This record gives sequence, structure tokens and C-alpha cells, in this order.
Amino acid sequence: MLTVASDIEVLVRFGRALADPIRCRILLALREAPAYPADLADALNVSRTRLSNHLACLRDCGLVVTVPDGRRTRYELADERLGQALDDLRTAVVAVEGDRTCADAEDKGCC
Repeated sequence: MLTVASDIEVLVRFGRALADPIRCRILLALREAPAYPADLADALNVSRTRLSNHLACLRDCGLVVTVPDGRRTRYELADERLGQALDDLRTAVVAVEGDRTCADAEDKGCC
């Protein structure tokens, strides 16, 4: 049974998913169209084992779902609005200094 996550839990899940470049690439690929794991692995130039681990993370975060297709399983974004959210994040203007990712990186150990 699915439960509705709180606002903070949703953001944490999204942040966890975006924390890895491979997962970001998977989400952007699935934003374009649903795909099969073997095709994603080839397109992203990662091993199928590594891709499988990242897809499991994205499933656990609730961002992708599996769709049975005969003997194969296709992956797609769990909600079409995620595609728009990814577009919004990609195009957001973020001010960063050239040598670090956030102003407090050294002091607070973040980023």
C-alpha cells in the first residue's frame, strides 16, 4: 500500500536521487521516454549491474516505476510532473563561486 510522504520526505528523496550523476542521467533519459534497463545501460555507457543498483535507488525514492512489458520490464518516471520539475531545476539560475559549490562548504563541510 502506498502512503503519501510529507513535504520534507519528498524533498529528501528527490535530493538523494539527484545526489549522484548517474541517477541524474537516468532521470533525464526517462524524462525523454520510458526505457528498458539494457537500453539505458548502453545509452549511458554504464554496466547493467551498476544501472540496476541506481534504478533500485530511484524506485525506492519513488521517482521511477516499472511497467511489465511481456518478458521485459520498462522503466518510466513515476509521475509526468517529475519531467517538468527536472526541467525547472536544470534551468534554474544558481549563483556559485568558481572554486566551490556553496558559500559554506569549508566552514560547514557541505557540498
